[in-house]
Amino acid sequence: MAIGVVAYQMLKRIDNYQVEVLITLAMVMGGYAFADRFHISGPIAMVVAGLLIGNHGRTFAMSDHTQERLDDFWELIDEILNAILFMLIGLEILIIPFNLKLFISGLFSIVITLFARWACVGGAVLAMRPFRPFSQGVVTMMTWGGLRGGISVALALSLPYVPERTTIITITYIIVIFSIVVQGMTLPKLADRLSGKVIL
Repeated sequence: MAIGVVAYQMLKRIDNYQVEVLITLAMVMGGYAFADRFHISGPIAMVVAGLLIGNHGRTFAMSDHTQERLDDFWELIDEILNAILFMLIGLEILIIPFNLKLFISGLFSIVITLFARWACVGGAVLAMRPFRPFSQGVVTMMTWGGLRGGISVALALSLPYVPERTTIITITYIIVIFSIVVQGMTLPKLADRLSGKVIL
């Protein structure tokens, strides 16, 4: 959070897109190292800093030209990192052992993951219901719509080489495949059903 505030204050004083792109890049690299040094979650810290820069920073501290260049830069970085990630995923699949025990463990993990998301979303909606209205079926939609993909696999692949690493990676792959194939493909039909449309 502090890293995001510092970067935001710097961006307010500058109107040069090259410098502002470098500031956001430094924020990511320095902020992640800072979070790691103090044993807090680097990805979560970067999400918070990104929200601060992406919302307040864009609105109050960036020109339209800078916003366009910044978006182009980070979209390119996103594409490059996704390509590297999926290359690593493809290489990892070649050495991952798949057996019945791991498959059953993966199925149980899918149920546990969905239940955990349902409990979190349901609890949050229940807590906020007195303050704002929610549409019918919001908990179901947000539970089923919680797709898992590259980030889950990247976190699993970043684990140190301990005996449990292969098991965790395999189960993560099973959850991600179910999420993308089953949840992703049935999400539009669920949305139609919850909105009262007839599914043919």
